[in-house]
Amino acid sequence: MGRATSHDQRVKLPFKEWLFQYNREHFLADLIAGVVVTVLLVPQSMAYALLAGLPPQMGLYASIIPLIIYGLMGTSRTLAVGPVAVVSLLVASGISSLQPATTTEYIQFTITLALMIGLIQLLMGLFRIGFLVNFLSHPVLSGFTSGAAIIIALSQLSALVGVSLPRSEYFHEIIIHFVGALGQINPYVVGLSAFSVATLLYFKHRLSDHLLQWGMNETFALTMSKTGSLFVVVVTTLLVGYGGLDSGWGVAVVGAVPDGLPPFSAPLFDLDVWRELLPIA
Repeated sequence: MGRATSHDQRVKLPFKEWLFQYNREHFLADLIAGVVVTVLLVPQSMAYALLAGLPPQMGLYASIIPLIIYGLMGTSRTLAVGPVAVVSLLVASGISSLQPATTTEYIQFTITLALMIGLIQLLMGLFRIGFLVNFLSHPVLSGFTSGAAIIIALSQLSALVGVSLPRSEYFHEIIIHFVGALGQINPYVVGLSAFSVATLLYFKHRLSDHLLQWGMNETFALTMSKTGSLFVVVVTTLLVGYGGLDSGWGVAVVGAVPDGLPPFSAPLFDLDVWRELLPIA
């Protein structure tokens, strides 16, 4: 009986396992990781919000509370928590099919959908039906992952080349719209995109080898090789901020993001709305 109680407490309050063993070494490592993740999470979360058809600040809001809660209640030290591209695409596809009339209505639908998804996941956890995943074959999971990766990559074509493309969840429609907009490609945006992609590839595949050849220690070389995204974010931010890329070169930027936290918004408790959102959830 005592062992069962101890196990339940460990599951409910996982932070007790590491809180009393925390030391200075852990703090320094967490501080470095926190700074890097924060710098990367700001543009990444805004991009996921735009991918979901939401205002960019919504991605920032969704990246704050879940991280705090999971840091205290989560059981994995390596799981990434926050908005993800696949979910953003599914939200955009599902909510758009309902044809909301205004941005406010779109946001209300999204908040309601988030509540429904949370309730479904809670029920799945309470009834321990995660075993259903075992019935999904590897080809099905691989096909879904590969398909999502292709759609996500193609959805970024408009940002990579500086053209406006209509949102679509179908591969062939994105390609057709892209071919039709080839004459509108912005060479400055293409150059900035090429620099960013080339830098990421260099940091991932070659930088550590070069640093080792220059006499750097292995730990430093491996650490620096993982900062490619941070380097790209800092450099492109400086180029846009001080080089006037948004005004003189036609590079699109998010623009001003509202200060502070959003006002409290309650989900919709309309039975018809819930019935329409249930298949999406």
